[in-house]
Amino acid sequence: MEKFEVCDRDLTPELLARYLKSSAIAVDTETMGLNPLRDRLCLIQISDLAGYVTAIRIERGQTESPNLQQLLEAPQITKIFHFARFDLATLQHHLSIVTTPVFCTKIASKIARTYSPRHGLKALVQELEGIELDKTQQSSDWGNVSALSDEQLSYAANDVRYLHTIRDKLTDMLKREDRWELTQQCFSCLPTFIELDLKQYSSIFEH
Repeated sequence: MEKFEVCDRDLTPELLARYLKSSAIAVDTETMGLNPLRDRLCLIQISDLAGYVTAIRIERGQTESPNLQQLLEAPQITKIFHFARFDLATLQHHLSIVTTPVFCTKIASKIARTYSPRHGLKALVQELEGIELDKTQQSSDWGNVSALSDEQLSYAANDVRYLHTIRDKLTDMLKREDRWELTQQCFSCLPTFIELDLKQYSSIFEH
């Protein structure tokens, strides 16, 4: 894979310096399931504007990644996620990283693309980039981090590789349709929803 590197536990100082120069980075996580309180964080992927992807393997029981924390909490860098609510909760629960500022392509898609019921990453990449992602590895076992397959790593890289251009195209749509300010307000609400999720109050808005 071009422009791809794998690290253990944390970013190297050299990679941290590289990513700190970018005005935006795309971020994703791979876990053992969809419950941050129960399911282990296994892998974190990052991509800069030049398309350089790094995957960080997280060890079982690991509770910190100082260089990664410095990057994800840097106020001058926008962090782009797809379904940020889950990834932010996972990073906060397992590594005590409070990520900010954030752009979520799933929220942006739901506000911009009201003509479509499909807001998954695969649908977005297919419509906006004309590329069909292979999601075969989506439900694979990420727990054996020292022996992840090339197919798993390729899948993980693709989950962040297209987020920059998707963000740009969704931003253009949102501004064109006068929905940009509303979208930003939704992003600003994410920390509250994450705190509710981690305290298991996720259903308080139900009737």
